[in-house]
Amino acid sequence: MEDMTEKELITVLIDKYTDLQRIKKANKGTFNEELDYQIKTTTAKLSSMGVNVEDLTL
Repeated sequence: MEDMTEKELITVLIDKYTDLQRIKKANKGTFNEELDYQIKTTTAKLSSMGVNVEDLTL
């Protein structure tokens, strides 16, 4: 990941975030602490790069 541009990194993180959102939706409300943590950390990373994830949330 060291050779990635900021745009490439943002794209990878958006893909990860949307994948996690789809998994959460497929779980139909079942609590999953690890999934919630992964979503939270990915959200923080995207936010630190100026990306608003509200538009990406299912």
